[in-house]
Amino acid sequence: MRNLFVKIAAVGLLMLAPAVAQAAEGYSTANVNMRAGPSTRYPAVAVIPAGSSVEIRGCLSDVNWCDVEFYGGRGWVSGQYVQASYQQRRVYVGPQYYRPLGIPMIRFSVDNYWDRYYRNRDFYRDRDRWSRGPDYYYRDRDNRDRDRDRDNRDRDRNWRERDGDRDGRDRNRDWRDDNQRDDRQRGDRQRGERQRDDRRGDDRRPDRRDFDCRPGDPSCDE
Repeated sequence: MRNLFVKIAAVGLLMLAPAVAQAAEGYSTANVNMRAGPSTRYPAVAVIPAGSSVEIRGCLSDVNWCDVEFYGGRGWVSGQYVQASYQQRRVYVGPQYYRPLGIPMIRFSVDNYWDRYYRNRDFYRDRDRWSRGPDYYYRDRDNRDRDRDRDNRDRDRNWRERDGDRDGRDRNRDWRDDNQRDDRQRGDRQRGERQRDDRRGDDRRPDRRDFDCRPGDPSCDE
């Protein structure tokens, strides 16, 4: 019976061993962003304060980035900002320490990882573009920004052209109005001069009585 309990206990330990090996305790060495993927170009999901404890769930074999858990949240942190205890000293987490620390080497997939942890995040709606990599996402965004800037420049140019046409029409209208006003003023001056000439002519014209009256003519007394 005793041997039976020993075997059961051994089986239990073997079953627990993989679970224990799935995480290692680490510590952040600075205030560092925990990101939605293994690159500084992925969105930041939290800030891990310096000296905070994190659970290292796994690291990539090709780049020094690790999937960590912090206060129930999940994300990625560069190994150069995470230390772990190894042989009574702290070491920066790197590929040479993955096996001794019991850190599994894992892969990253935007689709699986984001479906599991980021469905409620704003950036999740762009998952399809992010799934092609951050470089593609930013290149696509830059292209869209350039297209939008070009559209804005085209609209601005069209507005300037319309404003220029309107200003030209306004200037032409003002010029015509000025000419018409000058013509009216010139006509008024000419009419005023003719009227003054007519009045001066009337003043110079001799009275008919100066010619019609003769001495002794009764009309001269009028």
